[in-house]
Amino acid sequence: MASLALILCVLSALAAGAGQTALPMSAPAAAAQVDDFDTLRRRADEARAAGRVHEAVELYRAAIAMQPSWAEGHWSLGTIYYDADRHRECRDTFATVIRLEPEHGAAWAFRGLCEFKLTEFAPALEHLTRANDLGVGDDPSFLAVVGYHRAILLARFGQFELALDLNAGFIRGGNTTSTVIEALGITLLRLPVLPSEVPPEKREIVELAGGAGAFAIGMMRDAAEQAFGRLVSKYPDESNVHYVFGTYLMGDRPAEALEQFTMELQRSPQHVPARVQIAQELIKQGEFERASPYATEAARLAPKNFMARRIVGQLKLQAGDTSGAIAHLEAARALEPTSPSVRYHLARAYQRAGRSDEAKRERVEFSRLEALQQRKRGGASTLGGQPAEETRPERPD
Repeated sequence: MASLALILCVLSALAAGAGQTALPMSAPAAAAQVDDFDTLRRRADEARAAGRVHEAVELYRAAIAMQPSWAEGHWSLGTIYYDADRHRECRDTFATVIRLEPEHGAAWAFRGLCEFKLTEFAPALEHLTRANDLGVGDDPSFLAVVGYHRAILLARFGQFELALDLNAGFIRGGNTTSTVIEALGITLLRLPVLPSEVPPEKREIVELAGGAGAFAIGMMRDAAEQAFGRLVSKYPDESNVHYVFGTYLMGDRPAEALEQFTMELQRSPQHVPARVQIAQELIKQGEFERASPYATEAARLAPKNFMARRIVGQLKLQAGDTSGAIAHLEAARALEPTSPSVRYHLARAYQRAGRSDEAKRERVEFSRLEALQQRKRGGASTLGGQPAEETRPERPD
């Protein structure tokens, strides 16, 4: 695992974007080749600890040439390359570490960070997500670097709900730096761009949205109200402004929230999340017929939106169309297997169709997923995202 000194070097390189430091790319020095592997390894570690980077690189490369399966040596060489902004060599070196130790989460993280620097954004997101799944240790600085880059890449690729969870975690953890506020604003406004790609004319609205969102996530109600007021009054015709304000109001002022979602649709008629929010709120009020057009159009516009498909399935089940409900709910399950609400309604649909074994299986999975979600609640935020998962307190019939 990376030491704290190494992590500080990583953070410094990320913030400063320093120019490349020339590292020797020639074959290992002849003098190094006369040593045995253990001597080379010791000399390399000593040179690195003493700050003799060029010598350390030569020695590590000589030792690796003698023993190519030395994962620790590849790791050390990769971190030196990273610190020197040699990101192509860094990426390839950490790829070797991963080949030797596929479960090495920190190596996946460094590989993803190198790819980010090389503007290889799709593999960077894939590999940072893999790192997150495996774990990268408990150093808060390194966790922040990995989490931040994963969050901004998720937003760039349109995965705003996942990006929002990460950004909200930063805010709740006390990280309200301008960098995090900017990332949050991009996510709340559903802009598929990196911070460096935000157009100059969008920077103020991103800052306002991020600030309002940070107050809301931090439960600073008065400050949030004022910030959202400034955002809506200054940018009433900008996409997603009314939507994000509506999600803020949804908790205790649903009627006002519906007004904001309706205003969003007037400006952006194909806004799927607003349609989903309206449909779900109308269902909660028992107005199923009014909810149906919103949900149906949302599913037509975004057939891969699991919430839209789930709500259409729920409405079809309510209307007695069991086979139609099952089709949409199975599609929703394929899109989001970890959703307890999908499993809940699918269990009900299977039961009505006489498919008792399948209904039982979905009830078991619903209970498991609901328990997992309850443990996560309190940390999640629906501000700017999909509606919260809605299930009934009783078990599915």
